[in-house]
Amino acid sequence: MASSGPTSGKKSLNTVTLLFKLPYYTQWGQSLLIAGSEPALGSWNVKQGLSLSPVHQDNELIWCGRVSVAASFTCEYKYYVVDDNKNVLRWEAGENRKLVLPEGVQEGDVIEIRDWWQDASEALFLRSAFKNVVFNATEGVKKEPQSASLNKSLDPEDIVVQFVISCPRLESGSTVVVTGSNPQLGRWQAQDGLKLSYVGDSLWKAICVLRKSEFPVKYKYCQISQAGNSSLELGPNREVDIDLSSPNQSRYVVLSDGALRDAPWRGAGVAVPVFSIRSDEDLGVGEFLDLKLLVDWAVNSGFHLVQLLPINDTSVNRMWWDSYPYSSLSVFALHPLYLRVQALSDAIPADVKEEIQQAKKQLDKKDVDYEASLSTKLSIARKIFNLEKDKVLNSSSFKQFLSENEEWLKPYAAFCFLRDFFETSDHSQWGRFSQFSKEKLEKLISEGTLHHDVIRFHYYVQYHLYMQLSEAAAYARKKKVILKGDLPIGVDRNSVDTWVYPTLFRMNTATGAPPDYFDKNGQNWGFPTYNWEEMSKDNYGWWRARLTQMAKYFTAYRIDHILGFFRIWELPDHAATGLLGKFRPSIPLSQEEFLSEGLWDFNRMSRPYIRQEILEEKFGSFWTIIAANFLNEYQKHCYEFKEDCNTEKKIIAKIKTSPEKSLWLEKEDNIRRGLFDLLQNIVLIRDPEDSTKFYPRFNLEDTSSFRDLDEHSKNVLRRLYYDYYFARQENLWRQNALKTLPVLLNSSDMLACGEDLGLIPACVHPVMQELGLIGLRIQRMPSEPDTEFGIPSQYSYMTVCAPSCHDCSTLRAWWEEDEGRRSRFYKTVVGSDEEPPSRCTPEVVHFIVQQHFDAPSMWAIFPLQDLLALKDKYTSRPAPEETINDPTNPRHYWRFRVHVTLESLLADKDIQATIKDLVTSSGRSFPGKVEGADESGEKLSKVQLNGKA
Repeated sequence: MASSGPTSGKKSLNTVTLLFKLPYYTQWGQSLLIAGSEPALGSWNVKQGLSLSPVHQDNELIWCGRVSVAASFTCEYKYYVVDDNKNVLRWEAGENRKLVLPEGVQEGDVIEIRDWWQDASEALFLRSAFKNVVFNATEGVKKEPQSASLNKSLDPEDIVVQFVISCPRLESGSTVVVTGSNPQLGRWQAQDGLKLSYVGDSLWKAICVLRKSEFPVKYKYCQISQAGNSSLELGPNREVDIDLSSPNQSRYVVLSDGALRDAPWRGAGVAVPVFSIRSDEDLGVGEFLDLKLLVDWAVNSGFHLVQLLPINDTSVNRMWWDSYPYSSLSVFALHPLYLRVQALSDAIPADVKEEIQQAKKQLDKKDVDYEASLSTKLSIARKIFNLEKDKVLNSSSFKQFLSENEEWLKPYAAFCFLRDFFETSDHSQWGRFSQFSKEKLEKLISEGTLHHDVIRFHYYVQYHLYMQLSEAAAYARKKKVILKGDLPIGVDRNSVDTWVYPTLFRMNTATGAPPDYFDKNGQNWGFPTYNWEEMSKDNYGWWRARLTQMAKYFTAYRIDHILGFFRIWELPDHAATGLLGKFRPSIPLSQEEFLSEGLWDFNRMSRPYIRQEILEEKFGSFWTIIAANFLNEYQKHCYEFKEDCNTEKKIIAKIKTSPEKSLWLEKEDNIRRGLFDLLQNIVLIRDPEDSTKFYPRFNLEDTSSFRDLDEHSKNVLRRLYYDYYFARQENLWRQNALKTLPVLLNSSDMLACGEDLGLIPACVHPVMQELGLIGLRIQRMPSEPDTEFGIPSQYSYMTVCAPSCHDCSTLRAWWEEDEGRRSRFYKTVVGSDEEPPSRCTPEVVHFIVQQHFDAPSMWAIFPLQDLLALKDKYTSRPAPEETINDPTNPRHYWRFRVHVTLESLLADKDIQATIKDLVTSSGRSFPGKVEGADESGEKLSKVQLNGKA
């Protein structure tokens, strides 16, 4: 039995016994223990925590443990599931439990603590998105002491019961009572029930003295609103009983009852990139301060959430390529593109004001002109900086900003200076500055340098971006709107982060995705993959810092490509496409596995399979020119690539620079694709670091290399292919995710959602469920096999549902681009055998959008383009122009702008009323009554599609 500590010969402390009980079903080889903040519970060392023992009670498995402590004992603690060696397998979600013993406990008393495992999905409502934004119900509520005193002395027949309930979703101004079957609990009359006191962290407590003869006691918790209306929690009655036959029955019972049982909370939101917003004040691109108008529109439309794309600086190339928001120059710095120059100063000179007005007119284009908008803003910002730099940079507000952010801000400013000085972000080209060091950094940013004002200008811009985004974020919170950010999976290989922390990245690799819905050839994003082993040495400090920085502005975030935390699709840095990759980490296929199956010709399987008949089929009469320039014939009719073109990037370079390029001037694209096909015509990829290890090429059965093998070899390869991609990796990938994802989740109190689209390993959804991560469901990309369209009414609660997203065409474009698919959707989802309209009418949009509002998903989040399609007025623009990204094009220009201003959208009461009606009729939560809304204004009529609302 553990003890609370020695007494060193002094008078003995009053000691009591804590008896912990928790119902929990474990698997073979698993057990439970408690670790906590005090020595009696291991001082947070799990291996020294209090081990629990299982007891079967009725149909439950109850884990129990005893420990002796001082009567004044207080602590924080958590439950852990461990293996036989006390290695942690999982731990309960939510904040640490806080234990404060009831006043009046005496020497020898036993306090029985009946806990429930804190489920991750319940703990979501303790995250800042709900606690500080949507509900914020306990703001201003008087907080009572944790301990409660008794108003009577106890006799042997008395049992003290402490009720503890978590109520994160409580309506503002409400109180909580316990009502039940005996007089002290009001005999099921809520107004006469036992009133609970708020003790902090969404917890409510009360103590009650019951007679032994009154047990068992049935009870429920009840909310009583400010207006006096009572709302009993859902589900069966709770019950507390004691063992009257036991001479050691606890005199105190603490009922830690988990969360108040309420109907599943559901909300809705709108998604739009900042750059796509249009307002009367912007300079050709959306700005952080425009988010205040967007929040107003969201509130009027009944939305609790605004979702953005990444907002970090991406100015790697100083051209439109940088419009790609997922390729960060810095994961900490904000993008100067989103700066409102008018808000930099209250004393902008008249000539600069005139310049701003002219820029507004020139940049007010259909799409974002990335280079023009950015250069114009920076030019104007420099003029204002030169006028007020000393005033701003000597202010207490700026000094505090610099002090709190200098660890990333100073390297960022130095990087930007060096990028412009050397005219490249490729830091390997920076001579003595190519290797980062703190000593070099301090010299670069020191006050005595000629370029010190350049450094200070970058500080100045980041300071104002911080102030402007903070203002918008505070406004959103005040309006009960969650601002949801986006956490990109990668960073640009020529970034501040790879310069400062080179050991955290595998610079000879690239990140991508295997072939999927988005691209049949896979995707190559170009980011270096992570060196997770190195990152783990400081408990993933770089990731923790990223999340801490995001939490300054956001209360929720989307984890881009969450599959990358299980395993990443890793490509060699010489790859241009995403096809010839392997998963990292993964268990490769060994040479021994093949030999045991009678397969031994590894060169045949791992070298590009190029035969004369393949060349003739692919290039026709031009094949001889291709062979002469790109290939060597190593035996009759068998070819291999020449050394100068044996990778995808070498092929691209040779096609462009070869002296013979005049021969294929008009055929470049076809020749490049044909040569890529030849290079990719393999069935195995040999590990570059271990030649005895192999990885099956994705979709290997599509290759002629596979088709020309004998049947035995084909069958062996099919079996090993399935094993590699769908079987042998599952436990490894699960363990990898459970090392990294909890660190992210515990780095902030933001609500986390995971983008789990693509090729989904079987381990992903169970891990996400265990960690309380909300998944994503896009109707046209169902996660169910052999299904063309998802059914929103069948989505699980822990999901975000949406009809489209930024990585695919809008709802209108999707409907209109494929007649056959449109007809199948109309028949299977709408349930009509009639010919569907070729145009995506507001009626079609209403039907699909309403399906998503009505879905069980916790969140329904809609791209703004899909919502505007509810009204004919906003569908004049060709639908394909509203697409934000084309994942098949690595050089896509991210420049879509909404064609109407936020001011005009706010003035359109009809569409706001229509959307809000969809929110309210679906039972989803919405912010309070819209102020100033014209309730008498005529709403757009509810539409029907073939008799279905």
